[in-house]
Amino acid sequence: MVCVTLILGVLAYGQSPVGTWKTIDDKTGKEKSYVRIYETKSGKLQGEVTKILTPGRENAKCEECDGDRKNKPIKGMVILWALEKDGDEWSGGHILDPNSGKQYKCTVKMNGKNQLEVRGYLGISLLGRTQTWERVE
Repeated sequence: MVCVTLILGVLAYGQSPVGTWKTIDDKTGKEKSYVRIYETKSGKLQGEVTKILTPGRENAKCEECDGDRKNKPIKGMVILWALEKDGDEWSGGHILDPNSGKQYKCTVKMNGKNQLEVRGYLGISLLGRTQTWERVE
């Protein structure tokens, strides 16, 4: 029984956004950062920036952010929060673009076990942008 539980756990992890992801800018195709996605005690997904890959921006601050995030370091910042499992995707959450300080509604969906489609949008999902993130670990 322990073996079956272990195998099921590995399979579930492989199809889960939990882990570290390399963000890729959908406009430039350049690598931007690492985001670690994890499950909170309430069972929702959250993601924080663990590394900035853009040369010269390693210690950047969220100058355009409002509230508690204003002028705080982007590294270590939670930029993805409140995502709940909804069929084959996670939705109902939000994502922050730390470069613009803007927040968007967000959905994420696995594309195989090593790619994550992250969609940020205003209003309805048709009015938004999608980035494909690559699994690091």
